[in-house]
Amino acid sequence: MNKDAILKVFNNRSKNTLMETLNIEYIDIGENFLTAKMPVNSKVHQPYGQLHGGATAALAESVGSAASNFFIDSDSQFINGIELTINHIKSKKEGTVYATATNIHKGRSTHLWEVKIVDEDDNLISICKMTNIILEKR
Repeated sequence: MNKDAILKVFNNRSKNTLMETLNIEYIDIGENFLTAKMPVNSKVHQPYGQLHGGATAALAESVGSAASNFFIDSDSQFINGIELTINHIKSKKEGTVYATATNIHKGRSTHLWEVKIVDEDDNLISICKMTNIILEKR
């Protein structure tokens, strides 16, 4: 499957989910990474008009979980996130943020991802580490 087809599948899976609610869109993919973008507007603000840390965490977990799907047999396995740590570095009021999940460890039962979230000027907004467990479908 080519890059555009894979991104289309991932974006179609987001329909009627939190990813659609937050307008998260998968935009780039490579051998060991996946990138998505999310607009920063009042839908993802906290009461003081800045990007909500929970929305940032949802973006990070969405990208990290989706990225693990490249390394499993989706007919017999599925992914669950088991740990997400996130440090918020800089606030953001409007524009777009981009999350890139890069693989750190690809084991048989767990995957570890680093997720960097930057803005359109490549300013670091948040840095995350995410661990996924690979489970067998029953």
